[in-house]
Amino acid sequence: MPAVTMRNTVERLDKPSSYAMSKYKKRKRTDAHTPTTRPPSPDLEAALSAATTLYIGNLSFYTTEEQIHALFSKCGELKRLVMGLDRFTKTPCGFCFVEYYTHEDALDCLKYVGGTKLDERIIRCDLDEGFVEGRQYGRGKSGGQVRDEYREEFDPGRGGYGKGYREGEEGFGDEFAQGA
Repeated sequence: MPAVTMRNTVERLDKPSSYAMSKYKKRKRTDAHTPTTRPPSPDLEAALSAATTLYIGNLSFYTTEEQIHALFSKCGELKRLVMGLDRFTKTPCGFCFVEYYTHEDALDCLKYVGGTKLDERIIRCDLDEGFVEGRQYGRGKSGGQVRDEYREEFDPGRGGYGKGYREGEEGFGDEFAQGA
């Protein structure tokens, strides 16, 4: 009789964020082409096994620090809260970092708060390697998040239409920019 492999159908809650995974893959590619004098990059799984920081995404641009603190402090004592800001205007741009004192509190937050609604938006919570100064700013050309530059539909919680769509950039709803 052939061996039966069981596949887990429940998604892991403590999985790395897509940002952390892409950064890790980039680092791994460059490590293969760099001299051996540089220490190897730490394993992502090992870095996240004791992580106390969470990346929170899909926030409304109008969500305040007080609202975030009130929701996330239900899972444990917060060490630090860092709002994501537009690089140029220094206004909130839909993400933040929440740091707890313990790894267990961060995991509880993933279980109980991730996927819930805050300001009528379903928020996304992911374990993060830790906040580093400079990561609080959006990485898009316009200063905000990259994904907001490509959004074509109207989203009042994210500031309306996407920046590229509003500015009439090539490939971003030219009929809207021309007033058609």
